[in-house]
This record gives sequence, C-alpha cells and structure tokens, in this order.
Amino acid sequence: MPTKTTDGKAGAKKAAPKKAAGSKPNALQQPLQPSKELAAIVGSNPLPRGEVVSKMWDYIKKNNLQNPENKREIIADDKLKPIFGKPKVTMFEMNKHLAQHLK
Repeated sequence: MPTKTTDGKAGAKKAAPKKAAGSKPNALQQPLQPSKELAAIVGSNPLPRGEVVSKMWDYIKKNNLQNPENKREIIADDKLKPIFGKPKVTMFEMNKHLAQHLK
C-alpha cells in the first residue's frame, strides 16, 4: 500500500541504493602496502590511505612536529626525513610524499 505524504497525496518510498556484495572499495579505502620507511611510523600491514594519514597526524602531534608559528608546516624528524626528502613540508605536500611510499 502506498504511503501518504503530508499533503495527502500517495507516494512511494525510495529505497537507499545498496552496494553490491562484491563491489570494490574506492581508492581511499583500498589497503596499500607502506614502504619500510613509512612502516616505521604506521606499521607494516597494508592500510587504507585515510588510516595512513590519520596515523601520520597522530605521530606528528605526539612528537610535537608542527611548526608553532605556522601549524600548517611539519618539521621532519629522523623518521620523517626519508619519507619527505626534506626538513620541512606543508600539510598539503604531505599527502604527495605519502603517495610515493604506498604501493
């Protein structure tokens, strides 16, 4: 039986689109293998990009590696220098450098 809307007209309920049982995860959900340099921070198991970025931020904040004058800047310590290839990067550059260490 159709449902009635507030204006008294009959309308059909729309079903939410369902994912197919075997659908592939999108690019952000696809587990990727970190390089050995990146694995020193995020672990050696394959992880989705979002989780890698989250673990990187946890590491950066835990070790107080944000520039106090410009929080968008990340100061690389001994573990981050091999990943970034330079002593400082902006948070926007970080993802570009991470992509080179995920396969």
